[in-house]
Amino acid sequence: MDKQTEFVLRAIEERDVRFVRMWFTDVLGFLKSVAIAPAELEGAFAEGMGFDGSAIEGFARVYESDMVAHPDPATFQVLPWRDTSPATARMFCDISMPDGSPSYADPRYVLKRALKKAADLGFTFYTHPEVEFFLFKDPLEPDQPPVPVDQSGYFDHTPQSLGSDFRRKAITMLEQMGISVEFSHHEGGPGQQEIDLRYADALSTADNLMTFRVVVKEVALSQGIHASFMPKPFTEHPGSGMHTHMSLFEGDNNAFYDASAEHHLSKVARHFIAGLLRHAGEITAVTNQWVNSYKRLAGGGEAPSYICWGRNNRSALVRVPMYKPNKGSSARVELRSIDSAANPYLAFALMLNAGLAGIEGEYELPEGAEDDVWSLTERERQALGIEPLPRNLDEAIRAMEKSELVAETLGEHVFDFFLRNKRAEFEEYRRQVTPMELRRLLPVL
Repeated sequence: MDKQTEFVLRAIEERDVRFVRMWFTDVLGFLKSVAIAPAELEGAFAEGMGFDGSAIEGFARVYESDMVAHPDPATFQVLPWRDTSPATARMFCDISMPDGSPSYADPRYVLKRALKKAADLGFTFYTHPEVEFFLFKDPLEPDQPPVPVDQSGYFDHTPQSLGSDFRRKAITMLEQMGISVEFSHHEGGPGQQEIDLRYADALSTADNLMTFRVVVKEVALSQGIHASFMPKPFTEHPGSGMHTHMSLFEGDNNAFYDASAEHHLSKVARHFIAGLLRHAGEITAVTNQWVNSYKRLAGGGEAPSYICWGRNNRSALVRVPMYKPNKGSSARVELRSIDSAANPYLAFALMLNAGLAGIEGEYELPEGAEDDVWSLTERERQALGIEPLPRNLDEAIRAMEKSELVAETLGEHVFDFFLRNKRAEFEEYRRQVTPMELRRLLPVL
């Protein structure tokens, strides 16, 4: 038994933990949980815990349904929103087949596989997400627009406001669970908040994001309000994205930094950006997996719709922040399309492999776009070689279907299930009669 496992077993006894929740994520990014008694935990560490995978979205067909969950002792944390005595703790799990081989349907394994590829090339992949979400008054009424908890705007400071109280409580809980927060503030839409997590390796960040969503929803519930990561709940207000900063490190050195290069961007960084751009359309069905995601990307402003990069250009898909241009450890690139409702394991795996494809293939980086891409005409964008991102989930699915990179990254099972699920979602969406159609067409046709 290793030291981390011994620590968990000792902590459970010392902190009077009576329930241990085993957490894992399905292919669509929904968190699953099963609680076991502390007496069962030593056996779970040694042999795993069997469950019926056919009951989980994307995990297994009925005739191959047995799966085993192996708790990761490094992810042990006591849940601060539960009673302290007796306490409840959680651990993330890795999913395997009964023969011990990794499950082909475990999103955490998909990311681990991509991280191993990076490690074989000498890289460690770090991510830093800026998570946006909305707070609404409860109850949410069916077929009625949600009511935001405030009418504040970007960076607004409102004394004793519900939003600032909420952020303070949520951040306190996150930090109690070992998740470091860098910034928090009110975002541009009414009721819209942003909390930025500190840089961490991509697997830790993905685990932290799954925990983040639970904490935010639990705090909202305790305050009698509702938190939502829906990408675009309002037509007239900005949507919620998850701008994600990325960097590759070789040991202690940031592989994206070169003091002698233009913009201090190393060849590795330039190839990585070129990979993100070349494969952007193919990975969009995963970074923006809901039909509603494309309402956000069509909204203009700081949500990108076109495949280009730039320095400090918030209309570009990939931005190179210039906060500390002479500090090597701060060199990074920012992907601005991804939703805060994406499955972070699958999304990070694809973002990493797209960048690695650029490095391995030595893709040439096109000229950066320093203009507001939204303000250009279609002809001007074409002249600059700036292609659009998929305009809806259907276009994104069609681009993903043809992608060797996405198929190889996700694996055959996840690739096929994800496409089937998203096709069904788009077909259901396509049949819906919207309020806009009724408002415009019913009176005149």
